[in-house]
Amino acid sequence: MVFYSTRSKAHTADSTEAVLKGIAPDGGLYTPVDFDQMQVDVGKLLGMSAVEISSEVIGRILNDFTPEEMRALIEAAYDGKFETGDLTPLEKVGDDFVLELFRGPTSAFKDVALSVLPRLITAARDKLGVKEEIVILTATSGDTGKAALEGFHDVPGTRIIVFYPDGGVSDVQKAQMVTQAGGNVGVCAVKGNFDDAQTGVKNIFADDQANGWAAEKGARLSSANSINIGRLAPQVAYYFKAYCDLVLRGEIRLGDPVNFVVPTGNFGDILAGEFARRMGLPVAKLVCASNKNNVLTDFINTGVYDRRREFYKTASPSMDILVSSNLERYLFLASGGDFDLVSGLMADLREKGIYTAPDKLMETMREHFSAGCADDEKALDAIGRVWRDYEYLMDTHTAVGWAVMEEFKASEDNGWVNVMLSTASPYKFSRDVLSAISDAQPDSGFGAMDMLNATTGVPVPAALAALRSREARFNDCVEKGEMLEYVKEHLR
Repeated sequence: MVFYSTRSKAHTADSTEAVLKGIAPDGGLYTPVDFDQMQVDVGKLLGMSAVEISSEVIGRILNDFTPEEMRALIEAAYDGKFETGDLTPLEKVGDDFVLELFRGPTSAFKDVALSVLPRLITAARDKLGVKEEIVILTATSGDTGKAALEGFHDVPGTRIIVFYPDGGVSDVQKAQMVTQAGGNVGVCAVKGNFDDAQTGVKNIFADDQANGWAAEKGARLSSANSINIGRLAPQVAYYFKAYCDLVLRGEIRLGDPVNFVVPTGNFGDILAGEFARRMGLPVAKLVCASNKNNVLTDFINTGVYDRRREFYKTASPSMDILVSSNLERYLFLASGGDFDLVSGLMADLREKGIYTAPDKLMETMREHFSAGCADDEKALDAIGRVWRDYEYLMDTHTAVGWAVMEEFKASEDNGWVNVMLSTASPYKFSRDVLSAISDAQPDSGFGAMDMLNATTGVPVPAALAALRSREARFNDCVEKGEMLEYVKEHLR
């Protein structure tokens, strides 16, 4: 399988190289083009376990690993880490379905991929005979950071540094990161928003590509963000798993299309659904749900991507993003692999803060995608209504998706089953979830956690409950222009 940089046909890699590098030398994202080689027979997945489905689907994308290697890798990645054996349970809520992606060790959907990625990277390192230490640089809007830290801590031959926006994550998310154990981990706040942190990481990669300072220190940089194809590939599997669950329960017939509603800021989780569709999964619509930072909703509806807008801090902080990195991969795919087009659009975004996609590309996108947005008021209202009506408790990000799903059903219902991707435990955002269902006024995030548990009876994930007794290990905070020197200092 050949992976191409989205910005130049001069840069290609096989799957092991793409996983290990994380990002192409020109700043592009490694992306497959020939999905004919990646087709999955959905009928043959029926009756398979979650591990077997993941092994089959991920192996189709990253096919430089043998089936035996991939199966062993996936088994080791998931063994004993999730609350349930099927990893991502599907729950019926009213007439719709919720795919619970938060049953892993950090209570966020990122666990599904970031339990696998460290093993993919170390396996790729061994296959390619690389001797340097692999240094993982990650920007997080809240959940990726902890999931990456959990996945990479004390993994031999690796080191990880996570940057998060100062004041831009929830109390619980911050506590999860700054208390992380491990001798090879580092955590640092950035004075700015997530886009600043993400841009800073990309600039570090570019500076190293130009100047080669990591190699001089016996290191090689890589990423745990979804710019890494090894992070994206495991997310594709749970779309197939959810579909199989629907068929096995008799909710749909094999071959019926399904709508997937995805709360997303960086476009990675929904792009995994587009990969699944291109690999043969019957998908009717992928519904992109944004919060008040609705740059993706505006793009899908108008064809204009404009990051020159006010940035809002919301109750769904993991979606507080104005530069959606994985959209670049979709532009590449929808344009038929037009390197020049994508490179030009990304240059416009970088230099002008805005670009306009061709009409033909947008026609292709709207055939498969729909989009909507919900502010905090709508999201909190959805949490309250769904709890009262169904006794199902959602976090703030999932609630954005639920509100958008309701609008989708009202405006363009196509008659097919809807699956809503639930991205985090409600206990990661206890204050806001509690405010949506009661008038309680907690004194802290952990106080809110206790009150939410007392009010609903929904169990608190054990790892979150244990956070309050752990001491913070990391208190670093830098200006966004200081991130490069911070990494260099750590490598010294």
